[in-house]
Amino acid sequence: MAKLVLVRHGQSVWNLQNRFTGWIDVPLSKKGIKEALNAGKLLKDFKFDVAFTSALIRAQDTLYEILNVNNNSKYFLWVHEDKSDWYKKFKETKDDKDILKVYTSEKLNERYYGDLQGLNKEDTIKKFGQVKVHLWRRSFDVPPPNGESLEMTAKRTIPYFKTKILKELNAGKDVLVVAHGNSLRSIIMFIEDMPDEDIIEFEIATGSSHIYTFESNMNIQDKQIL
Repeated sequence: MAKLVLVRHGQSVWNLQNRFTGWIDVPLSKKGIKEALNAGKLLKDFKFDVAFTSALIRAQDTLYEILNVNNNSKYFLWVHEDKSDWYKKFKETKDDKDILKVYTSEKLNERYYGDLQGLNKEDTIKKFGQVKVHLWRRSFDVPPPNGESLEMTAKRTIPYFKTKILKELNAGKDVLVVAHGNSLRSIIMFIEDMPDEDIIEFEIATGSSHIYTFESNMNIQDKQIL
């Protein structure tokens, strides 16, 4: 059996300020750091074979806090997939056998919010209306102005999940993924075969973990939320 642990990053500074963030690279707030530490404590006895995160610092910092308190991940190595090949080329030795590889990729980034990035959500509602903003935020196929819909986000996250993450799960490995509300929503839609209309009310809390246990045929045996 393989386990997949999906963690949304802790609260960011712009989450705290109620602003649309998207690909703007803002850090965790003080509360967000505490949420990341709490997630780490709840997962401290998990032994991860490989980890994945986005190219954005709030996800990477959350992953760092989780691994920093993990009882089985003393050492880890960052592999920057969207950067230079120099990051990938090294010869493994016996000293590397216990090192956890952490793959970072823009494919796992938050949904790109286009013209909304940096705007206060309440101000945006006053300008465009509750219904329209809710559709931009939660629907599957309605993008914000000059931004990505969840459907568009899934077109980069799902192929990455299939080629990179699913390969590890099929090999029986336990995988940690720390990413964002919408990139994780798209992956969960795929894993659970969730209908488009169900995604509107589906949310993932900052710092929360969705844990899936898969049978050998990759059917979901168990799911829990921490």
